[in-house]
Amino acid sequence: MTRTMTYVTIAAEPLKAVMREIVTAAGSDRREAGLVADHLVEANLTGHDSHGVGMLPRYVEVFLAGDLKVNQHVAPVTDAGALLTLDGKAGFGQVMAFEAMEQGIERAARHGVAVVGLSNSHHIGRIGHWAEQCIRAGYVSMHYVNVISEPVVAPFGGRDARFVTNPFCVGIPLPGREPVLLDFATSRIAMGKVRVAMNKGEQVKPETLLDHRGEPTTDPNELFAEPHGAILPFGEHKGFGLAVVCELLGGALTGGGTLHYKPSSRAIINNMLSIIIDPNRLGTAANLSSETAEFVKWVKESPVARGVDRIRIAGEPEQDSRRRRGAEGIPIDATTWGEILDAAAQLGLKRPDIERLAGLS
Repeated sequence: MTRTMTYVTIAAEPLKAVMREIVTAAGSDRREAGLVADHLVEANLTGHDSHGVGMLPRYVEVFLAGDLKVNQHVAPVTDAGALLTLDGKAGFGQVMAFEAMEQGIERAARHGVAVVGLSNSHHIGRIGHWAEQCIRAGYVSMHYVNVISEPVVAPFGGRDARFVTNPFCVGIPLPGREPVLLDFATSRIAMGKVRVAMNKGEQVKPETLLDHRGEPTTDPNELFAEPHGAILPFGEHKGFGLAVVCELLGGALTGGGTLHYKPSSRAIINNMLSIIIDPNRLGTAANLSSETAEFVKWVKESPVARGVDRIRIAGEPEQDSRRRRGAEGIPIDATTWGEILDAAAQLGLKRPDIERLAGLS
């Protein structure tokens, strides 16, 4: 609960209270406001500010435009036992994905495996959050996601944006130990991280962005100015290939759409294909646990490179960040905090009341 020239630092629980207040002011019920607030702040706790509370001003903008619907629930489209497709009805993605995983977990308990297609949901945020929901149930999960929004990522070999950041995620529970959690955008950097860099007045790394002419740039403003620049895919043709797979499996196989036009709305629509597996029903849970432990031990015995303190398995950086920010608070740059206050004001909330909730007054 501190303030500097460029940052405010807010503890997790007061920050959740702020998020709940703003989402409630948009008309969401208590459950919905809580799910949205918990998800956004958890993203900040894990170090993924790109998917955290800085997204809320965009949500408010889309809500006021009538393209984000409050108090929605997923609706079944196809139900074939272990196979399920659901319509997110343009509702808060933090609710739509939570309910989709709830139903997928229930089907995996019943059948040993579930394949869940979620379409037409507003932004579902950090995908690792949904893998963590499956992990808590003891299940392995894989998630392929596409995005229907303004294109921001160039194809490998291309000079302008043709799709969005199309994340991929895998969660692997390990009884008695921290899980393996792989969660990344198929672009070289998440769009939200470019926004964070812009708000902080920082440059991005070379070979990350193209300007509106298709030339390399390190200026994050190029992505948001008119005409727009583009983010490059990670791993050249390999990341581009995975982005295409996420577009087709997440977008088309779920019954949703693929991005082959420039949407007029500022809404961020996600479609997600999730595969949820019960390793106990597969008969390999003990093997998964023991082999993973041996593999991780083997990998971590590698001599570390210069400047590296230790080898981290996917999910460990987020665990480290959660512990650190849980103790020290969550830093929010002044520009992002100002945008949050402005969004609150648009919904009739007063700045002193928001700052009091945040513990800043």
